[in-house]
Amino acid sequence: MLSVHQPQYLPWLGYFGKVAESDLFVFLDMPQYKKREFQNRNRIKGPKGEIWLTVPVLSKGKFEQSIKDVEIDNTQAWQKSHWGTISQNLKKAPHWSRYARGLEAFYTKPYGKLSDLNLEMTVWFFQQLGIATPWKLESEIGTSTESTERLIELCKKTGATGYLSGAGGKDYMDEARFRQEGLGLTYQHYTHPTYAQQHGDFLPYMSIVDLLMNEGPNSLAVLRGKP
Repeated sequence: MLSVHQPQYLPWLGYFGKVAESDLFVFLDMPQYKKREFQNRNRIKGPKGEIWLTVPVLSKGKFEQSIKDVEIDNTQAWQKSHWGTISQNLKKAPHWSRYARGLEAFYTKPYGKLSDLNLEMTVWFFQQLGIATPWKLESEIGTSTESTERLIELCKKTGATGYLSGAGGKDYMDEARFRQEGLGLTYQHYTHPTYAQQHGDFLPYMSIVDLLMNEGPNSLAVLRGKP
């Protein structure tokens, strides 16, 4: 079963839940970059609720650039700011000492491209969670189609016999095309788990960092709903 998604910054739990259910995962780094989505931002929990962390990018006059070509605006001290915010709000979490040094490395290493940062961080999260699903880059596979046809093309080129879609796929995919191609189609129905957090009442849809620092080695079981 194949699943795909654009590289995201500090993805949420459902992202990893889908990867964990797949036999192969493809990072979609060739679609057009879209502002104000989760490719360059995400949120963690603080004492007053959610805190957004946004990686500044160079997008002015580059409206049609692909995700793999988006450059980070390193004139802004975003790495220092993000790490300071993460440290301030999660350093008292039970498993902070286990993961802090590894995570901090992404805030000291220089990055030019947003996709490089997102890819390396997400693969690191795979490793910490114990997700062994193999992955590929769309740009390395090569695609020439869009929308449903792009997904079918990826299935064929990777040898997948079925596709695992996020729940939102129902809004745009041509389900009949999968049947015509003899490919299975399954939708992810993700139920967000509840777990012990810092700073009061539980707040869902935070970055995977929040779960990892609070649940540690039990994180994969928690995000799968099997604590």
